[in-house]
Amino acid sequence: MTAATRTFARPATVLRLAPGLALAAAVAAAATAAARLGWLQAHGVSALTLAIVFGIVAGNLLPTAALDISADGLALAKQRLLRAGIVLYGLRLTFQDIAHVGLAGVAIDAAVLCSTFALACALGTRVFGLDRETAILIGAGSSICGAAAVMATEPVVRGRPEQVAVAIATVVGFGSIAIVLYPALYHLLAGVHPLTAPAYGLWAGSTIHEVAQVVAAGHAVSDGAADTAVIAKMVRVMMLAPFLVALSAWRARAGVTRGGAAPRPAIAIPWFALGFVAVAGLRSLDVLPAPLVAAAAPLDVALLAVAMAGLGLTTRLSSMKAAGLAPLGLGAALFAWLVVGGGAINLGLGALLASR
Repeated sequence: MTAATRTFARPATVLRLAPGLALAAAVAAAATAAARLGWLQAHGVSALTLAIVFGIVAGNLLPTAALDISADGLALAKQRLLRAGIVLYGLRLTFQDIAHVGLAGVAIDAAVLCSTFALACALGTRVFGLDRETAILIGAGSSICGAAAVMATEPVVRGRPEQVAVAIATVVGFGSIAIVLYPALYHLLAGVHPLTAPAYGLWAGSTIHEVAQVVAAGHAVSDGAADTAVIAKMVRVMMLAPFLVALSAWRARAGVTRGGAAPRPAIAIPWFALGFVAVAGLRSLDVLPAPLVAAAAPLDVALLAVAMAGLGLTTRLSSMKAAGLAPLGLGAALFAWLVVGGGAINLGLGALLASR
C-alpha cells in the first residue's frame, strides 16, 4: 500500500467506525446520567449496569439498517475499548490487592472452570443431544470468559460458524442475566448468610461469564467487590491458554480430527490480561504521578461504560430464540451450576483453605 493510499484509507476507517462508536457513546452517556438519579444510586444501580441494559433495549428496537452501519464501531467498543478499560483498571489495584485473592482464589477459579466444562461435555451430548463441538464451545464460554473463550476455542474444535454463533448467543445471554441476578442474590442473602464484599467479588469473578459482566455485577454492590471480582476474573481469563493446550491434547489423543489431520493448538494469551498485570505492577511500585492515576479513573469508567453499551447493542434476543431449546437448556443448566455450585465451591474451598 502506498503512502497516498494509506492517507485515504484512514479517513475511510474513521467514517466506518464513527456511527457505532457514537451510538455506544450516546447509550453510555444516557446510562451515566441515569445512574446519578437518587433512587438508582440508593439501590446501587451503576452506570455500567444501566449501559448494558440500555444497550440491549436499544439494540433490539433500532432498525436493522442502523445497526448494520454501526457494526464495526460497536465491535471496536465491546472488544478493544473493553480491554483498554480493563488495562486501566489495573491502576486501581496493587499486587498487595492481588495477594488478597491468594491461593484460595486460584483454587476456586480452577475448580469452577474444570467442573463447569466437564458438566458441559457430559450434559451437552448425553442429555441435550448436542454435537460435541457445540457443547465444548458453550462449555468454554461458560467456564472461562464468555464470547472471547468461544472464539479462542473455535480453532481447536474447528467449529462451524453457526455453532460459534449459537454458543456466543447463549453465554452472552445468560451472562447478561447474571449482572442483575448476582447483586439481587447478594442483598437477598444478607439476612440469611451475609457475604462480605470480597467474598461476593470472588463469587462473581469466579462464576460470571464475561469480563464486562463481572465488572458490572461487582460495581452494582461496591467498588471493593468490583476490585476483587476483576482480580478473580483476570486469574480465570489467564487460565484460557493452559485450557486450550489441554483441550487440544485431549482431542488429539481421542482422535477427534477432521479430514484425518490432528487439530493444532490455538494458543492466544489475552494481551489485556498481561496489560492489566503490568499496570497493576506499576501502581504497586508507586512510580506513577498521582495526577495521572487520578485522571485515569474517570477515563476508565467511560471506556467501560461505552464497552458495556456496545455489548448490549449487539445482544440479540432473536439470536437466543433462533438458537433453539437444546443450547439454551445447556446454557441454563451451566448457569444454574455456576450460581449454586460455584457458590458452594467458593464456600467450601474458601473455608478449607482458610483453616490451614
